[in-house]
Amino acid sequence: MQAWRVHRNGEPSEVMRLEEADRPAPGEGQVLIEVLAANVNFPDALLCRGQYQVRPPLPFTPGVEICGRTADGRRVLATPALPHGGFAEYAVADEAALLPAPDALDDAEAAALHIGYQTGWFGLHRRAHLQAGETLLVHAAAGGVGSAAVQLGKAAGATVIGVVGGPEKAEVAASLGCDLVVDRHSEDIVAAVKEATGGRGADVVYDPVGGDAYAKSVKCVAFEGRVLVVGFASGVVPAPALNHALVKNYSIVGLHWGLYNTKDPAAVRACHDELTRLVDGGAVKPLISRRVGLDGAADAVRRVAGGASTGRIVVVPSGAAR
Repeated sequence: MQAWRVHRNGEPSEVMRLEEADRPAPGEGQVLIEVLAANVNFPDALLCRGQYQVRPPLPFTPGVEICGRTADGRRVLATPALPHGGFAEYAVADEAALLPAPDALDDAEAAALHIGYQTGWFGLHRRAHLQAGETLLVHAAAGGVGSAAVQLGKAAGATVIGVVGGPEKAEVAASLGCDLVVDRHSEDIVAAVKEATGGRGADVVYDPVGGDAYAKSVKCVAFEGRVLVVGFASGVVPAPALNHALVKNYSIVGLHWGLYNTKDPAAVRACHDELTRLVDGGAVKPLISRRVGLDGAADAVRRVAGGASTGRIVVVPSGAAR
């Protein structure tokens, strides 16, 4: 089969190589999956760089999220068991963690429903306890993770303010349903949020960016608001001033979705059932900006890592790209 492999750590465009490789052999409790679509995630770049919390042995195949077909014909969602990731024609995954792909979504859309939407749902509902009528501020609202949070926030009955970088991304965020879009390149985030909320601020902040986004967030979070820390796409991990959180009465809430797979797998399945219900009702649908063939995977990872993409870029090994 063909597979992208990383033999040394570095930038994705430099270290990812498309090679002929043997099909991976499933271990105990695992299953071989034909990859129908592999969603590109920021962690794929971190894996290549050796900066992710999981460091698979070299060489490895990146690709942390797929829609695929099992030998018995089931169309499933999976997080492949590294080092045999999803940027290949076949991957392996733990049988117990497989989720049924929603019939309402095609392969690329289904591949993008898993990690980003699970992260959004657990973050907004289990960790930040978002309520209908509250104001949700979403950073990188036109990106893969942010777009999921926007849709889930609207489905929960929140007023959603999306922060983006540039007019093209502003159009995307607006099309996703943001009630207000703030272009960080030309607008003052703090002033815009305070004006939109009558000075109160955002009840929940969804931050997959870190750095300056976090610094702006704590200046416009509401009394008893919750700042949800999801990731650090900016590359800068904030150092929270806890005296500031004390004085303003807000909470800093962390989320590592992967822990639920080991700590509470039943909750992951229940979340998937809820996401499927939202998909069937038309409340959420992954935004796929581009489909590429297997040979385009390295460039796709580069684009996502550089923040140049909107929505999701999905690798379709069969060649049904557009």
